[in-house]
Amino acid sequence: MRTVMIVDDDEFLHRVMSRILSLGGYEVVAHAYNGAEAVEIYREMNDKPDLIIMDHRMPVMSGTEATLGILKINAKAKIVFVSADESAMAEAVSIGAAGFLVKPIRSNDLFKALDKIFEAS
Repeated sequence: MRTVMIVDDDEFLHRVMSRILSLGGYEVVAHAYNGAEAVEIYREMNDKPDLIIMDHRMPVMSGTEATLGILKINAKAKIVFVSADESAMAEAVSIGAAGFLVKPIRSNDLFKALDKIFEAS
């Protein structure tokens, strides 16, 4: 079973995304509600998640900054942005995000994107 960390400042999205991922055979192993918290939680995890789902706009530290922080800890971390801010796509991909999905997303589109990321690795 693949493991996932969800990083988003919207608590409702955490609940919905966790449910969708679990129905798709993924296990959500960590939650963070801003970028700084995500970097700290990731740093402290002994078993790193197979994938991180990252929002772009968050308080304290943006998804872009958090991605850079996480990639400093583990350059092979797989991070997928799921954001309503399409303008962040080019920057996210240029700094090392494995993918970018625009909110709102359908579960089928999410699973296709995740399958593609895992097939590429």
